[in-house]
Amino acid sequence: MSLANTLNTNEVKNAAGTEVEFSRLSTTERATEYAQITELPNAPHRLKISHQESGSGYNLRRRSVVRLDKTVTGVSLQPRVVSAYLVLDAPVGDLAATTEMTNVVAEVLSFCASLGASTTILYDCTGNGAAALISGGL
Repeated sequence: MSLANTLNTNEVKNAAGTEVEFSRLSTTERATEYAQITELPNAPHRLKISHQESGSGYNLRRRSVVRLDKTVTGVSLQPRVVSAYLVLDAPVGDLAATTEMTNVVAEVLSFCASLGASTTILYDCTGNGAAALISGGL
């Protein structure tokens, strides 16, 4: 799968469900970085995707990361970075299909973006997992 150079058709939304647009800054063989199109120079807002493989044969593992970093001004008036990321660490050398990788990613996403029986994506971070992350709760 290859991502577009500009993410501007609702690929990324904020807590209000409003689209946040990003443009690709750089790409290497195993990583890419996007910048928010309207970011201020002193407040970068970046989306990064990277992959790293280790081992070989049946022991081949891939660690893939999707990460968002946003620089904001703290109450101290100092710049502070808020980060959130999703990591998939999978034994790709010993899997015949992507089924179980798909299942665990879906489970993490649903836990963070929904409540029990809901089928609605909760961009406001009131889903069980997102609420626990933000509040520090268990």
